[in-house]
Amino acid sequence: MLKWVGAVVALLILLAVIGLSVMAGGIRGAYGMVRYALPHMHRGTLRVGDNAPDASLLALDGSSRFHIRERTGARPLVIVFGSYT
Repeated sequence: MLKWVGAVVALLILLAVIGLSVMAGGIRGAYGMVRYALPHMHRGTLRVGDNAPDASLLALDGSSRFHIRERTGARPLVIVFGSYT
């Protein structure tokens, strides 16, 4: 019985590694995901209708910083985080 439990646990670990490798683009990506991303994941407290928190961003000149609310005022703003390459 103990051998079967060990085999099932080993199979589940193998499936988890394969699944993470597929999601992360390889075994190195899976290691990076587990090592860096998963411990820092948490759910935020924002709800539908809440104001977004203000953030400080680096300006295009590379030396000064500004707050998003300084530039947008009461106008809506959409920020897309993504890669187009």
